[in-house]
Amino acid sequence: MSKTNVPEEAAQEAGQQAAQEATEREATAQLSTAPQEDRTPGSATFGVIGWARWFWRQLTSMRVALILLFLLSLGAIPGSLIPQSGTDQMKVDAFKKAHEHLGPLYDKLGLFHVYSSVWFSAIYILLFVSLIGCIIPRTWQFVGQLRGRPPGAPGRLDRMPAYATWRTEAGADEVRAAALTMMKKRRYRSHVVGSAVAAEKGYLREAGNLIFHIALIVMLVGFATGQLFKSDGTKLVLEGDGFANTLSQYDDFSSGNLFDKDTGLAPFSFTLKDFTGTYERSGPNKGTARTYKADVTYSEGSDGAEKKATIKVNEPLKIDGTKIFLSGHGYAPVVTVRDGKGKIVSDHTPVPLLPIDSNQTSTGAIKIMDGYRDKDGRKDQLGFNAFFVPTFAGSGKGNMFSQFPALDFPVLALSAYHGSLGVDSGLPQNVYQLDTTNMKKFEDSKGELLKKRLLPGETMKLPNGAGSITFEKDVQEWATFEIAKQPGTGWALTGAIAAIAGLVGSLFIQRRRVWVRTTAGADGVTVVEMAGLGRSESAKLPEELGRLVEQLHAQAPSAPDPDEPDTETPEPPTAVPAAEGAEK
Repeated sequence: MSKTNVPEEAAQEAGQQAAQEATEREATAQLSTAPQEDRTPGSATFGVIGWARWFWRQLTSMRVALILLFLLSLGAIPGSLIPQSGTDQMKVDAFKKAHEHLGPLYDKLGLFHVYSSVWFSAIYILLFVSLIGCIIPRTWQFVGQLRGRPPGAPGRLDRMPAYATWRTEAGADEVRAAALTMMKKRRYRSHVVGSAVAAEKGYLREAGNLIFHIALIVMLVGFATGQLFKSDGTKLVLEGDGFANTLSQYDDFSSGNLFDKDTGLAPFSFTLKDFTGTYERSGPNKGTARTYKADVTYSEGSDGAEKKATIKVNEPLKIDGTKIFLSGHGYAPVVTVRDGKGKIVSDHTPVPLLPIDSNQTSTGAIKIMDGYRDKDGRKDQLGFNAFFVPTFAGSGKGNMFSQFPALDFPVLALSAYHGSLGVDSGLPQNVYQLDTTNMKKFEDSKGELLKKRLLPGETMKLPNGAGSITFEKDVQEWATFEIAKQPGTGWALTGAIAAIAGLVGSLFIQRRRVWVRTTAGADGVTVVEMAGLGRSESAKLPEELGRLVEQLHAQAPSAPDPDEPDTETPEPPTAVPAAEGAEK
């Protein structure tokens, strides 16, 4: 009889032990939605599907996602350091001429068009796939966890990272009810499982983790949209002149690969009525702009009503998704050119010059291409290198420079040439530079290049009755505007803010579980056990469990030990690490 019962009792005991171990595994499972690692390849059972699954696991792992994000950051470096063909083709051509060996190599590697290159696009797409493949299963797992309930208490609570126990004369059901109420008031998801209360808190940690990953995708989508559909151009506008948003009106223009130049430009126009710039006159900030604004009138569409607006630095004008930024300012001396017979060829023409320092020292070129004839009636072309300072620093013979950006003492210095300006060659020219390759210099009495500094109202006469140029008593001002349209910036900003919020939640919120088990002893005294488990070891978990123990102990105080005299009220137990609890 005994021989027959022994195997059955052993089998029952083994089954109970297996069930208990399964409960403990469920209770102490990792508090994360991170996917489990798959088996390593190489085993005999690893076929094509196994290899594909392993590669997919690797691609969608956080480790690979971080590597791809790092590679994407590295790939963006040459896009910032090397001239890009979509931004400034002239700089690309100049780089190729200056670097005969590096130029062709960079061209083959796609370093002159990084953001549209094959390798950069491949990293971008792989990062998308990695993030999406990581987010989807984690999201479903997180939703399942939210719909489920905290697992029941394991068999040995004293194995948990934080543990406390005491004996109380309160009933087991009464203590469980008090524990359940306490947990719910502290916003734990809790319920009763058998003789224990199971509670869980900190789901916002995994929510923050998922928000961070989703926000990265939103940021990447925003950046990609902005790069593919963007348009960006600049225009120099004199006071009194205007601009219409058509491709031919831009001084330079660049756009994304998917931007439609026929229909992508919003229909609007504006006129620069007045530019106002005032500057600090004294102190350490002398010359610093105090007022820097452009007053404009604009209209939307082909027949829109005219409206007034003021554009300031970092305060652009927004029209139909396009932003108009004030990006620069300078001066345009007004000149009048007469030919050898005294006929006016260019009458009161403002010539925009480009500033080269903060005090508006400016350089440029004056080109007279048509209508000019010398004293014998022969056609010719004139060119002048121009150097302008709004506030002349002195009368020395050295290089001119401006000592203040306002028009306090304007001086225009000119050097004169004649011949072919090269405008008929078909090659693009910089309007602010004079190509003297096919030109001859006008010479002064010493046989040197004819140069002269002019005050407003003064005239420079060309030798041999070739004509003259007059610096009129007027200097106009101009402003440069950047007209930019970049869709997706709102998505990118939203994604960045959401990523920061999600990262803060995932770093500072701890997901943890707490169990409260109450069992009635043979002597009628209730044994209370409390244990806590966090996703990672933290000093805050024993502290939090200690506060819970203190609150529950106030409702179910410790019973006096029958082996010791009843001399004082028992103190509440303290939550301790599992090893210390096991020793006690």
